[in-house]
Amino acid sequence: MNKLFEKINTQVTILGSLIAILWIVQIINFEFLAGKLNYYGGIHPQSSTGLTSIFLAPFLHGSYGHLMANIPPLIILGWLIMLRGVRDFFFVSIVTIIVSGLGIWYFGAPNSVHIGASGLVFGYFGFLLLRSLFDFSVLSVIFALTAGFLYSGLIWGILPSDPNVSWEAHLFGFLGGILAAQLLGKRKQNS
Repeated sequence: MNKLFEKINTQVTILGSLIAILWIVQIINFEFLAGKLNYYGGIHPQSSTGLTSIFLAPFLHGSYGHLMANIPPLIILGWLIMLRGVRDFFFVSIVTIIVSGLGIWYFGAPNSVHIGASGLVFGYFGFLLLRSLFDFSVLSVIFALTAGFLYSGLIWGILPSDPNVSWEAHLFGFLGGILAAQLLGKRKQNS
């Protein structure tokens, strides 16, 4: 029983820390820097400086509403991934951030700036939906069905619709999650 509580405590600490960091960055950015960090820390497609922001952009948001829209799916989908293992959560997060960031940088419109954690949200969604294709476990199927039931409407976000929304982050985040699912599935098969 103690191991279960330790596991839950670790998961809550990690997700709570992530959310706290997002809020701290948002407050500092908007209350003290007038949102300037979004420009300097966002991904600028096809720009040499744009690549340096791949790991910072997911922590920046255009408004408090933008941040609030990303928090519930980050917590829920992130926790579903973490139930399989904290290492899986970090692996999926890193792969998703890299694939999403590189996809934005390469395919994003020139002279645009991309920010926000929605690439991570879509990466977690893609991972959970397709993990069962690479890991044939009942738990993976249950998580896929849960993610699909809760967030099936997200799938439309990978299509261009609103010029102010980074569909590139959504699409490449989703693909990053699928890549992470495939890589973790192969690792499990080889062990």
